[in-house]
Amino acid sequence: MCQVFKGKGGYILGFLACFGIVALALAIQVNYQLEPCPLCISQRIIFMGLGVVFLLHAFVPPRSWLSGALVVVEVLTALGGVGVAIRHWWLQVHKDEIIADCGVGFDYMFENFPLKKALTLVFRGTGDCAAIDWTLLGLTLPQLGLISFVLFGSYAVFLFCVRRCNR
Repeated sequence: MCQVFKGKGGYILGFLACFGIVALALAIQVNYQLEPCPLCISQRIIFMGLGVVFLLHAFVPPRSWLSGALVVVEVLTALGGVGVAIRHWWLQVHKDEIIADCGVGFDYMFENFPLKKALTLVFRGTGDCAAIDWTLLGLTLPQLGLISFVLFGSYAVFLFCVRRCNR
């Protein structure tokens, strides 16, 4: 089993796990007929981006400068996901203080506003972002996302250390 983490397998596992989380989110969405809010979509995009970086990292020599750069990108991407998940969780905790305005959809924002304005609207969140539609073991989707992002960031550092130190 340790051999998996020394070679490409650990990074490919990270890639599969990231995209598996997105697939799980889509399955939950379809099964429970939920409409994702802008912050949910943002977290999915971050998971996919992180997965792509894990996949790229699988094909980089362990002692190259690019390997070091990719672990930094992985950790920063995971931290970005942590930020979005915390913002989403905060909106859920403070849902009584938020105006219950659903706002415009994710697609509409990016089609009709400049990028900076669209990103501002996405991260502001909406009434939809404050809704708690689904839980697992008492944890909301943003809380599960937060845990996942922290674990992926830690996993990236773990893989980097194992591959670099054991070659």
